[in-house]
Amino acid sequence: MGLRPNLLTRRTAGVASTTLALLLSTAAVGVVPAASAFSAAPGEVCVEPADVHSDARMKPGGGAKHEPNELTLAETREREADLAAALRERGRFRAGAGASTMAATVTIPVVVHVIQENSTRAGGNIPDSMINSQISVLNQSFSGATGGASTAFSFQLQKINRVTNPSWYPIVQGSSAERSMKTSLRTGGKNTLNIYLGELSDSLLGWATFPTRRLNSMDGVVVLSESLPGGTATNYNQGDTGTHEVGHWLNLYHTFQGGCSGSGDSVSDTAAEASPASGCPTGRDTCTAPGVDPITNFMDYSYDSCMYQFTAGQASRMLTAWNAYRAA
Repeated sequence: MGLRPNLLTRRTAGVASTTLALLLSTAAVGVVPAASAFSAAPGEVCVEPADVHSDARMKPGGGAKHEPNELTLAETREREADLAAALRERGRFRAGAGASTMAATVTIPVVVHVIQENSTRAGGNIPDSMINSQISVLNQSFSGATGGASTAFSFQLQKINRVTNPSWYPIVQGSSAERSMKTSLRTGGKNTLNIYLGELSDSLLGWATFPTRRLNSMDGVVVLSESLPGGTATNYNQGDTGTHEVGHWLNLYHTFQGGCSGSGDSVSDTAAEASPASGCPTGRDTCTAPGVDPITNFMDYSYDSCMYQFTAGQASRMLTAWNAYRAA
């Protein structure tokens, strides 16, 4: 669409070799702090909610009644308060251990679970080449090679696990079958990204869990297998659903979170947006606040051909959350 020239060429050419080393504090650039009324008192340990909120990406006009576990204002306040409390908790732990530094660059181990109905491509049996291409897209997107800000994160594929189980196919968000699948298959610690691929219910392209202080077996990312590079999901087959969902896994909200009011997506350098973008509506401006809608941001709902960037504020927020929740 003319918004990111030569992007496909850059994606096939390889991954940028440099990574921005971000210096962290609880007042990291681009992170809007939680209001003090929602923060735990010093020395007080917040109780983690029993549910694990997830977020989703869906096709325009999809069949789902609403996005899975769509966050309310109260839920975002709860999450922001928990992030602040987790940072304080981590700070006390590091001080007690005599360590004051936080991770500035991170290589994330990735385990991919391919959920199949049978051994055919139509039954979910996508080739390894598509998975390898998806990892390449993640590395390019998070390195800034596609035109956005460089983040601290890179991704290293550890294993492809193929599972033929018709009772898990398609993957239904929030179902007992999804819980059974993840409980049976998830591997690694909080720093390990588990990606589940398959056919999905309700026209969803994917969903992800946000990070929590205690590891939950539901932790991970679910992605429509045909949204991987070279897949059959028209307008959504360049791998950006994977990038979008990993953004949630690293604690990013949608760019349209909260609409035009409040703290929005809790990142200061993404313009306010009233609702999800569809297609590639250049110049769209749905809020009176400065800046046009961030339709090229990976955390919007635009076509893959339109998405190409994270912002510096989003990069900072992800690294802050990593050190609060997922760092060893």
